[in-house]
Amino acid sequence: MKTVALYTLGCKVSQYETEAIAEGFEERGFRAVAFTEKADVYVINTCTVTAESDRKSRQIIRRAHKTNPDAVIMVTGCYSQVSPDEILKIPGVAYVGGTERKMKLPEAAVALLSQKENAFDLLPVCDSAPLEGAAFEKMSVKHAPRTRAYVKIEDGCECRCTYCAIPGARGDVRSKLPEDVIREVKVLAEGGTKEIVLTGIEIASYGLDFDGFRLIDLLELLDKECGGIRFRLGSITPEIMREDFVARLARLSSIVPHFHISMQSGSDKVLRGMKRRYTADMALAALSRLRAAIPGVRFTTDMMTGFPGEGEKEFSETLAFTEKAAFLDMHIFAYSKRKNTPAATYPDQVDEGVKRERSAKLIALASRLRDENLDEMIAKGEPLSVLFETRDGDMMQGHSAEFAEVHVKTAEPLHGIIRRVLPRERRNGILYGELLSD
Repeated sequence: MKTVALYTLGCKVSQYETEAIAEGFEERGFRAVAFTEKADVYVINTCTVTAESDRKSRQIIRRAHKTNPDAVIMVTGCYSQVSPDEILKIPGVAYVGGTERKMKLPEAAVALLSQKENAFDLLPVCDSAPLEGAAFEKMSVKHAPRTRAYVKIEDGCECRCTYCAIPGARGDVRSKLPEDVIREVKVLAEGGTKEIVLTGIEIASYGLDFDGFRLIDLLELLDKECGGIRFRLGSITPEIMREDFVARLARLSSIVPHFHISMQSGSDKVLRGMKRRYTADMALAALSRLRAAIPGVRFTTDMMTGFPGEGEKEFSETLAFTEKAAFLDMHIFAYSKRKNTPAATYPDQVDEGVKRERSAKLIALASRLRDENLDEMIAKGEPLSVLFETRDGDMMQGHSAEFAEVHVKTAEPLHGIIRRVLPRERRNGILYGELLSD
């Protein structure tokens, strides 16, 4: 039996796509092995969100070639979509695809292995297709953990933020048909999945390519058709949280009280330079609207430091905004120049040392805000709905609906089970609590 090893860099969308690709290989008789093992085929799903992502992608490709110089190495994803020539230069690469036609990788692997077995020299194949007019590529995941699974509902982005290379890698918005989303969710639910994260490149734009059916309509349909599953939204931007959207959202019991709001900055000047579609005040108003409508809701976010033109004043505005927003958790990263993006040519580029200093300050603030959120959850004295995922010794570990990490001391085998937990204390950013009887 031929073996395949897969590696994913980047976002939840890429992780979902890799799972779908893996199932495609399984259907063609391949056995999946760990990426550290010798395999007949290696598939690397790349990322290009930062220069570091590019570097790591190249490093992983070279690692695969070192593990088995005779393997068929296939590279797909965002980095290979925008920079296929760079990947073709790496020794051992047999196939370079982009962000389309990923489900053809297993078929292509069979053909490439056949060539090798018949003593043909493998010439690198480049199948990085242009994205103009591309449709949503049909893919689904049938086998998922009993805990949390991802369902990709959308691809592409039309925001054209000045720092971001992803629209060039992913193309315009393409949405998965509602009936296909429902079908995939039901298959996962039948397999025991308890929570599904609806993910995409820009899910707030879901349905932009449809006639009048948008994200909130999909959420209402899922709430009606897929009982017993709790849904978590992937990254969204605050401008979608208008009064009507929030009012309809608040009526859906299946949507967890946690939203990842992709901010990037809390300074209006920086947001304008990024060409984001909201101001800091608009974002704070959206958070207030959600807090008023959904009791106990919590927020996480992404914040970038060192965007061109971000001075001390602008960074102070971001700190002040972050304090007001009171995020439960934050993903903090430094601006990185990406080729073919407007921001790469902007004046007033920020020194790397300054970026690191600002990131450190934001990380410290994020840590304090997380602790304040957790202390607030303890003080409320209300049970949390926790989906247990792993065990470590005598502790079961999981995440609450609000996405706080929760540990409970118990001998019960709770993997993949949702139980009520009363939080009692906080240690190192984790809630420790008491398991309640149902």
